[in-house]
Amino acid sequence: MGPAAWAGAAPPGAHRLPRELAVPGGVVRLALGGAAVRPRAFTMAADGSGEVPLLVLGGPTGWTALLGIALATPPGKVQVRVESNGAGSALSVEIAPKRYREQRLTVAPRTVDLSPKDEARWQRERAHQAGVMATFSTPLPQRLAMQAPVQGRRSSSFGLRRVFNGQARNPHSGMDIAAATGTPVLAPLAGRALDTGDYFFNGNTVWLDHGGGLLSMVCHLSEIAVQAGDAVEAGQRVGAVGATGRVTGPHLHWGVMLNRSMVDPALFLAA
Repeated sequence: MGPAAWAGAAPPGAHRLPRELAVPGGVVRLALGGAAVRPRAFTMAADGSGEVPLLVLGGPTGWTALLGIALATPPGKVQVRVESNGAGSALSVEIAPKRYREQRLTVAPRTVDLSPKDEARWQRERAHQAGVMATFSTPLPQRLAMQAPVQGRRSSSFGLRRVFNGQARNPHSGMDIAAATGTPVLAPLAGRALDTGDYFFNGNTVWLDHGGGLLSMVCHLSEIAVQAGDAVEAGQRVGAVGATGRVTGPHLHWGVMLNRSMVDPALFLAA
């Protein structure tokens, strides 16, 4: 579905929509039509825990909802519930299958076969980050086109089915960019620092909140240069490339989340 016409004070092109790809890990654009008041749109959380609001942008002459598709979504139909003009309706989105390549990696054994202590730590961190990922804030983003946090070779693509030390694990949910330790890591889009910390798998991490359920994260940092709550401009330094957490060497892991689903960051890159 094509984008709605944008209205309001934003400069031309500011709300350039992400590239549409209706597959697991992709983004779908849903034209909601015109309405005096911004419609509300919801989909079911990937874990089935309840409804998740979608990012809706545009103006009275036309609104567009952006739906992020989780990597674990099976091919078939995804339902979106819409509230507009005091009435409710439903949209059905067809998700096509996509087979991602496999990647085999050798890492420190302790990061694959966790000790009881490390397992307990990971469970605590997973619960904490679930709260981070549930963030839906205003104001909504003024731009959608992102810049890569660092320049470099993409050393591991989004969606790869990963096998660590011969054991299958979750697919790769971000973009890995090869860069030397200490290389500045820049915010891909304006927002605020939502969370920072040193996590078992991700190492030193910064989560950025861009508004409306659009989040980004940068991981394996050697240094964190912001604190939670800081306002961040696009292109501002938020850290430095490192090799912390579960890694095979220095690089940046960059993730983008939309309605609690990790999606391919390449879809948001400015042309």
